[in-house]
Amino acid sequence: MAEKEDVNLLARIGPKLLELLSKHAEIELEDIEINIGDLEISFQPGMPVPVISKPPMAPVKKEKPSVLLEVEFQPKKTTYPGKIIEVELGATKKDGGTRGKTLTIGGETAPPYYLFDSPIVNTPVISFDVFDMKIPLAKAVKDHVRDVIEDPAEWAKKSVEKFGAEMVTLHLVSIDPLIKDTSPSKAAKTVENVLQAVDVPISVGGCGDTAKDLKVFQKIAEVTSGERVFFNSITLEQNLEKMTAFIKKYGHVVLAFTQMDMAQARELNRKLYAYLPKQDIVMDTTTAALGYGLDYAFTVMERNRLAALMGDTELNHPLASGTTNAWAAREAWMKMAPEWGPRELRGPMWETVTALTLLLAGVDYFMMMHPAAVKTLKDVIKELTSGRKGASERIEEWVSISI
Repeated sequence: MAEKEDVNLLARIGPKLLELLSKHAEIELEDIEINIGDLEISFQPGMPVPVISKPPMAPVKKEKPSVLLEVEFQPKKTTYPGKIIEVELGATKKDGGTRGKTLTIGGETAPPYYLFDSPIVNTPVISFDVFDMKIPLAKAVKDHVRDVIEDPAEWAKKSVEKFGAEMVTLHLVSIDPLIKDTSPSKAAKTVENVLQAVDVPISVGGCGDTAKDLKVFQKIAEVTSGERVFFNSITLEQNLEKMTAFIKKYGHVVLAFTQMDMAQARELNRKLYAYLPKQDIVMDTTTAALGYGLDYAFTVMERNRLAALMGDTELNHPLASGTTNAWAAREAWMKMAPEWGPRELRGPMWETVTALTLLLAGVDYFMMMHPAAVKTLKDVIKELTSGRKGASERIEEWVSISI
């Protein structure tokens, strides 16, 4: 009975379905079920596509280039939003001091020796270390100062006249309460003797005892009023208000010392701004020498300098380095196996490599000891800033060069 109904239904809708198909190219059916017995599908062949033959292409002869194309290299110039503050060290007679000349550090507007971005504004300053008492020194250093090691004024004079010191850093080791506990008045007298012996700007370093350094620095700042002495150093642990009061009153410069920490460097500078103008502050983020942390020292200094150039106004101060820390590395002064070479040569090289590394991090002020290390650093700075072109035709020789 069901089959008969299906046949009747198909008979009724069949003509209608054919009519719809004849009017439309496409029809969509929903909820329809069609049972088909045999289905035959045929495809009509399309029009044949003619094949057009092309003549064979002649082979292209590739010639081997005989010369390279000459194109002038034009490095992309970058303009940095930040600038390093310039700090003047020392004062001449017209400025209230007695120095023969002043020295200016800082002023950079590009990373170190990016001469294609910005010319060098002020070349780095190298200061010779002098001590106010006889101290243990590596033999390689002592041989050069043996005759003046107990007289800081003569030591400073020899550094200037024989070794060409641009500046002298006088370290007041004897004021340490655990060493000689030299009085502020006696320490100030030593500073006066050095000022009379040389006419270059001077820096004065303390012993690290915050209470004693405060008393001694205050006395020295008073007796050297107008000389723009570079005091080394001031830290977060010191009484900043008291320390900066006489620095500002008598017109001096201060070294802000922190321990390899950008956050601490920012914090100390920020606190100093409440008491001192920015042009009276130089930064020292600690120098660890070749062999015991030079990579850390370099990284922190480089990050500080790049941050300053990118607009960080709490880090845009000149950088200082106590490069003589290189002599604290035992490889610089100990007797070692023959393959290490003689220590008379190894020590100066240790100080030189430390200095050259930090030069490329952006250091503006170096405190050094060995005359040969100082000369090498000066020669490299002169070469980097000379503007002379290198011998490009010899650049490939580094592969086979022997030392």
